[in-house]
Formats: sequence, C-alpha cells, structure tokens
Amino acid sequence: MDYAAFLENAGRVRPSRRQAAFMRDPFYAFVHFGPNTYTNREWGLGNESPSLFQPTALDCDQWVAAIKAAGMTGLVLTAKHHDGFCLWPSRFTEHSVKNSLWMNGRGDVVRMAAEACRRGGIRFGFYLSPWDRNCPFYGTEAYNEYYKNQLTELLTQYGDIFYVWFDGACGEGPNGRRQRYDFEGYIDLVRRYQPNACIFSDTGPDIRWCGNESGRGRHAEWMTVPSELCPLADRQTEGSLLPGGLPDIYNDWGDLGSLDVIAYSRGLAFCPAEVDMSIRPGWFYHPEEAPHELEKLLQAYMTSVGGSAAFNLNVPPMPSGQFDPRDVQRLSELGKALRQRFGREIGADGSVTREEISPTQCVFHVRLPKAAAIRCVSLSENIQEGQRIARFRLSLPGARETLFSGATVGARRICPLGSAVETDALDVHIHSARGRAEDLTIRLY
Repeated sequence: MDYAAFLENAGRVRPSRRQAAFMRDPFYAFVHFGPNTYTNREWGLGNESPSLFQPTALDCDQWVAAIKAAGMTGLVLTAKHHDGFCLWPSRFTEHSVKNSLWMNGRGDVVRMAAEACRRGGIRFGFYLSPWDRNCPFYGTEAYNEYYKNQLTELLTQYGDIFYVWFDGACGEGPNGRRQRYDFEGYIDLVRRYQPNACIFSDTGPDIRWCGNESGRGRHAEWMTVPSELCPLADRQTEGSLLPGGLPDIYNDWGDLGSLDVIAYSRGLAFCPAEVDMSIRPGWFYHPEEAPHELEKLLQAYMTSVGGSAAFNLNVPPMPSGQFDPRDVQRLSELGKALRQRFGREIGADGSVTREEISPTQCVFHVRLPKAAAIRCVSLSENIQEGQRIARFRLSLPGARETLFSGATVGARRICPLGSAVETDALDVHIHSARGRAEDLTIRLY
C-alpha cells in the first residue's frame, strides 16, 4: 500500500451511529456509591455485611439536579463495584440491597436512579465491575455465566441505557483465583438488549480509556487508532504502511494515532477516548476530602470535551445518600462558568468560505458582519465522514502571528485565545489532513 492510499483510508474510518450520537453529548457523571461509602475505603474487600448500607436520605433527584446544573447530560451508576455488593435486588446473589436494613430490604438504588434520570431528562447508564471479591464462582467459568445473568438483569429491567461501563480490574476472588473475562459475550448481551448503548472498556469497543484518571486529555487525540489498541472494536482497514505491528501499544502512550504510530498498525478502528476523574481526590465519598478547585475542573473539560474526547466526572454521594453541598456548589459553579464561556456564540450570521491550497491543505475564511471580541474558537469536523485534520492554526487575515495551533480537531477542538481578540475576520489554516478536509464547523465565543 502506498503512502497516499494509506492516508486516504485512515481518513475514511468512520464511527458507528451510536458512537456519533454519543460524541454529540460527551459530558456525563459517574456516581460511586456502595459499602465503601460507609467503610471509608476505595476498594472493598467483599466481606462487608449488607447491613452497612443504610442511606438515611437517598435523593436521586438531587443527584440529577446537580448533574444537570453542571451541564452534564447523563449519569453512570456503580451498580456493582469490586466488593460484589449489588445496588439492586439481584436474583443471583445475597450480597445486595435486598439483605440490607435500608427500606427493610425492599430498596433498589438502580431503579431510583434510572427513574430520577427520566424525570430529569438525562440519560442513565451503569458500571458493573467484572472483578467480584465476594462471588465464590470468581476465577471459574461459572462466574462468566453469573456475570452475564446480572448484566442481563440490568439491561432488561431499567429502561433505556445509554452507556455500559466495564473496566479491566482483575484481582483475586475469595478462592484466590483470577478470572478470564468473556468480554465478547458481555458485549453480545449489550448489543442484543440495548443496541443504542455505547460500551466502554480499556480497549473499546465503542469508547476507550484515555490512560489516566486525573482529567488530562492528550495534546493530539485521534479517534482513529490502531486495532491492536482496541481489539474489541470493529477493524475498518487492513494492512500496514510499514512492517512491524504494534503488539505492546497501550492507552498510556502519549501518541496513539499519528502517522508515526498507525503506519505500523495492521488495521485501524474508530474508538474515541474517555477522560475520567473525580470531583474529589477519591472515587468514593471520604468526609476529610474537599472538591477540587473550579479551575481544575474547567481545565479537565477543556482538554477532554475540548480535545475530541468524552468527559466522565465522578460525584460520590455521602452516607446519607445525597451529594455533599460543597460538591453541589462546585457543580453549579462549573455549569455557570461553561455557560459564560460558551453560552453566547459570536457572529453566527457571518460567512465561511473554503480556499483549497492542495488536496490535503486548505484555509477556511471566517467573516463577521462587524468586529467583535473573540476569546475562544471551537472547531468540529464532520466525524461521520472520519477524522482527517492532522495539523491546523488560527490567524487574523494577512497576519503572520499565530493565535492558536493544534495537531487534531475531531469531534470538537476548543481553542482558547488567551486575551480577547477584536476582529471581524479569522482564518483557519489546515496544514495537513488525511484526505480532503471539506467540512469544518467553526464557532466563535
């Protein structure tokens, strides 16, 4: 395969319908809640008594209101964490809310959260930990059947699910063994019962891990990545430009999708990244912790949603079952700050023309009816046709000074200009692309 054909193919790797829809609303909340909330741990041991779980004022509507105030459009609940305790009355284990004192064993946190999401107009999803430190079957083939039974309960009893979140945690179970997970079987169940749901795991198939839990996106985030990184995703191209393959590629690599990397890959897949972090240092609630400063959360948003990735922000309930008022306040501040930055588009009635320089280079000329103070520019490719832009810069017409430069655009690239720039015109230079960069949505703020 020659260089030009390889790049052309790379630019034609496209998202599925569910992936494209997911990346239109890529900001949502994680909610870590369970026995760890009461033991002050991050990872439970699996031997905690169900009687520990006693929320005195569980209020999922409060969760939803706080999440919406921040601008998030979905909630992902830890239906089961590594301790194996189920927040719904699973038929397949006694280690669940049905044996807690809360609501005399008749409670169901999953149902209450799902119904609150529907009332509040946001989407509902769940995390079902593959690692289970309580189940006696863990480490045997019988556990995969057990897990699929629980997964089926969650997929069929709680309405529409927008997201199913897996991770690769694989420690020892009660018998001292580790488990060989049947991820292909798990994925088949999700596709059967919730065909519109996206699936997250370290390696896809729909959304993959960014490689850290600190809210940091990459300088250049490619949604088109080597199939060696995402073996669970659909491979859309075959054949490498250079021999070698990428057997040791992993999410924590700083570069996953540039030509220097994909040239060695044996195929390419479309699989966007998720940036995940907690509003506090821990994932579960710890009374001694406080929420991060607003600026840290804003920076995480800018490098995730603003860097062509999804953003999963965890908010852990207190033992009462409500969000800490300090976290609620921080979420409100975050939503207000985002609305101040992106709530009013400048020059939506302006014009954009495209000047072709070469088959893979062009300039988009933005012209406004009158001069305005621009502080930020948002760029979006039509990812339904693939991610193509590999390098770009922003400038004023005729000026040599660069206002902003970047390596990728993808679903959305937020370009802060620092101080405000008063102008009635802006040029977006596409210096390199994988094929012809035809469609670019440009918004000024």
